[in-house]
Amino acid sequence: MQTFKLEGEYIQMIQLLKVMNWVEHGAMAQMVVTEGYVKYNGTVDYRKRLKVKVGDVVEFDGQQVKVV
Repeated sequence: MQTFKLEGEYIQMIQLLKVMNWVEHGAMAQMVVTEGYVKYNGTVDYRKRLKVKVGDVVEFDGQQVKVV
């Protein structure tokens, strides 16, 4: 599992996917979220602008990241 050090209060789901280089661009990030390919704390979540905070775990395409 990878970790991502959060600099502010939160990061939006689609921004996190881009920062982790799991997607090539913002449109792809939005598509994988709305298609249900992303899990947030173990559950599929369809919110593109979801505020991911410290302690949350995001999963996509066999990869996991914990926000610290």
